[in-house]
Amino acid sequence: MNEAIQLIIFMILLVVLSPLLGKYMAKVFMGEKHFMQPVFGWLEKLVYKASGIKSEEEMNWKTYTSSLLLFNLFGFVLLFFLQLFQAYLPLNTEKLANVSWHLSFNTAMSFVTNTNWQSYSGENTLSYLVQMLGLTVQNFVSAATGISVVLALIRGLTKKTTEALGNFWTDMTRSVLYILLPLSILLTIALVGQGAVQTFSHYVKATSLQGTEQVIPLGPQPLRLR
Repeated sequence: MNEAIQLIIFMILLVVLSPLLGKYMAKVFMGEKHFMQPVFGWLEKLVYKASGIKSEEEMNWKTYTSSLLLFNLFGFVLLFFLQLFQAYLPLNTEKLANVSWHLSFNTAMSFVTNTNWQSYSGENTLSYLVQMLGLTVQNFVSAATGISVVLALIRGLTKKTTEALGNFWTDMTRSVLYILLPLSILLTIALVGQGAVQTFSHYVKATSLQGTEQVIPLGPQPLRLR
């Protein structure tokens, strides 16, 4: 019964919120004014200035695709080497060993392509740093990459006679700042309201009611939810 009620509530929220979110996203990616602009607009400008991005410069499909592939190649290499050398990096409270090259390759490829498939227990294999700087970052940018691809496809279908598909770097930046980041903040508030604990402490050993010893991983809450 509870499952049915939850499903009904979810469907109602989906139907009600989809048009509102759709209109909001349209304004974001068309460069129109929206209510989140005063909050993160300064950060968007700072990103463009620091990285040298010309936000209004249109790209053809070749430039858009090469930019997308280059960005994701960099993300793959970063995540791959973070795992290979995690034993020498900070925020490794449990002194976890370096990850093997083939598991590092598999995990990096999985998260960069937004598959997020893991063939291991995250808390027993990856340090806090690798999970935050590697996996969590890819949770954002890989999703933003998918949004950017959809945007380029929509522009290509609607414009038909032009090669201008927008700007990949602008689409990525706006996806993260105005879509994914606000949604993650809302989720964070919900988790905090439910008493979720954020900590960088060592794992805790506890004895269950059956008398068996178990290790309880700590760390930032999103990592424990994965």
